[in-house]
Parts: sequence; structure tokens; C-alpha cells
Amino acid sequence: MSDQNQMIQQLADPLARAKGWMQFLAILTILNGVLVALTIVGLIIAWLPIWVGVVLWQAAGAADEAQRTGDEQAMRRALEKVKLYFTIMGVLTLIVLLAMGVAMFTGMMAGIMGAAGM
Repeated sequence: MSDQNQMIQQLADPLARAKGWMQFLAILTILNGVLVALTIVGLIIAWLPIWVGVVLWQAAGAADEAQRTGDEQAMRRALEKVKLYFTIMGVLTLIVLLAMGVAMFTGMMAGIMGAAGM
């Protein structure tokens, strides 16, 4: 085995050891998407948690493969999938925070208007 393969195996080890947790979270996220899809409004957004779960599952598999084989491409796939997972979750978090801010502002304005009308 080459030095490069050994280095890749060592670099992939932390991700590969987290494989079980990554797969557990992937399954929970996919199940969440399925449950969301059972609602009429949820049909519009259910693909997001399912996609995130699949991406996380793929990252776990690629990390495990990189750790077992020392394959550089598998390591790159694992890191790309982890990057995609965090990018999606970051964007979704920003959207939720923005929506919460708008809802809070709207609620405060409605309260002020209601109090002014009494």
C-alpha cells in the first residue's frame, strides 16, 4: 500500500468512525421528509429533508470506503457530500431564521395595531 493511500485512510478515519451516527441521522432525516410528505403543504417541501438524508448517507458510505481502501476519489466524494450537507442546512437555517424574524415583526405590529385600536 502506498504512503498516499495510508494518508487518505488516516484522514478518512474520523469520518468513517462517525459513519453510524451519520447513517442514523440520515435515516431520521429521510423519515422526517416522509412524514412531512403526508401533509398537503408538506408535499411541497418534503423533498428537502429526504435529499439531505440521502446526501448524508452517501457521505457516510464514501468516508467508509476511503478509510477502508485509501481511495482518494472516495475521500473527495465524502468531503464534497459533507460540504453539500452543511451548505443545504446552512441555507435552510438562514431561511427559517428570516421567516421567524418576519413572523415576529408581523406579530408585534399586529399587537401594536390592536392595542392602538382599543
